[in-house]
Amino acid sequence: MQKYLSEITENIQKIIRFDSSCGAPEPGAPFGRGARECLNFFLALAAEMGFETHNYDGYVGEVVFGEGEEFAVAVHLDVVPAGTGWTHPPFGGVIEDGKLYGRGAMDDKGPAVICLYALKALKDGGVRPKRKIKLIAGCNEESGWACMEHYKKVAHMPDEGFTPDADFPVIYAEKGILHLRLDFPLQDAPFSVLDGGTAANMVCDYAQSVPLFSLKNTGMVPCSVPHVTLTAQDGKLLARGRAAHASEPEKGANALQGLLEFYAAESPACRRVCDLLFGDAAGLKTLRDETGPLTTSPDMAHFEKGILSVVTDFRVPASKPLSAVTHALEKQGIACTVLHAQQPLFNDPNGKIVQTLLRVYNDVTGRQAKPIAIGGGTYARAMKNGCGFGPLDEGEESTIHRPDEYISLDKIGQLSEIYFRALKEICS
Repeated sequence: MQKYLSEITENIQKIIRFDSSCGAPEPGAPFGRGARECLNFFLALAAEMGFETHNYDGYVGEVVFGEGEEFAVAVHLDVVPAGTGWTHPPFGGVIEDGKLYGRGAMDDKGPAVICLYALKALKDGGVRPKRKIKLIAGCNEESGWACMEHYKKVAHMPDEGFTPDADFPVIYAEKGILHLRLDFPLQDAPFSVLDGGTAANMVCDYAQSVPLFSLKNTGMVPCSVPHVTLTAQDGKLLARGRAAHASEPEKGANALQGLLEFYAAESPACRRVCDLLFGDAAGLKTLRDETGPLTTSPDMAHFEKGILSVVTDFRVPASKPLSAVTHALEKQGIACTVLHAQQPLFNDPNGKIVQTLLRVYNDVTGRQAKPIAIGGGTYARAMKNGCGFGPLDEGEESTIHRPDEYISLDKIGQLSEIYFRALKEICS
């Protein structure tokens, strides 16, 4: 793989330059022009390498290599919105100090390109796969999975595979995912406007409001939430926090929490909303198993006609039903609307696919790692027997869904070796 590293790096830079966050649909572009152009670029690159490719109506693409029992490598080319706080262009693909910056560098454009080149290396090396490898590239992973739903209608999803869109060493279980819109009546709200957040699965890093009372001063306002700042400006109260993936809300700083805690001092109704969203007034934190405790991330909010609507990301322990969340909230009198739901993934940690990928990872890294469970949700659950397989190492800094997302050049080299060896093992 060493001889392909400069090409891999160059094409990661190129693919990052497409803003493939979900946009307005167009003919042949169900998720917007940026996603379509990004998919076209990826499939054209694969076709230049001599692979069979398919574009399924702009929803999802496919690169095919080999014959026999099918095996999926599922990647996604869409990204969450850039958000704020970048010091490098989010769609620039800039390299600085050994790091390649851009939205999608690790999630998931970088790994997608690397897996494509792993197939090229096998092909160029004369490998004749004993399995049909399908490199499936979706365009709606971050905001609904309509790409996978469409793929299953028009093509065949392999029973077995992995996705390079999670953590190493190998993931055998993932929590269930539930996105709910929670509606809170606030007829006597202390604000006339409140809005925040850009994606249901990204910790809210910016929110704004217009209070119904005069703020004492302009400039910084005391805030009780760590790493969230409040600023009074032109009659508005602005909150800035720190973005993170909603599956790990503790790694971010929720701007919405900062705003609501401020207003809770003026309004018992806001106090109750805070306790339900950021405390444990509904008793949900008792839900836990080997995949970890339930986590909650209120990520998008809008106030209109006396109703505060908050889109909240729940990650539900794999052995617990998603209905446990809605039942607990409804007992508190909260109106819930299900926006998105994914059942959990649970595989045998001693099964063949898990142990094969684990062996490859440990051989390349020299570690003695064990299979893990996570709160994130990946394309692995689109298969009967799917696994998450990288790209993030335990203890490695994660900038996924954050400003200045990057992949290091050293990481590109490591992933190239791991995915090449994994696919070679699977092919033989």
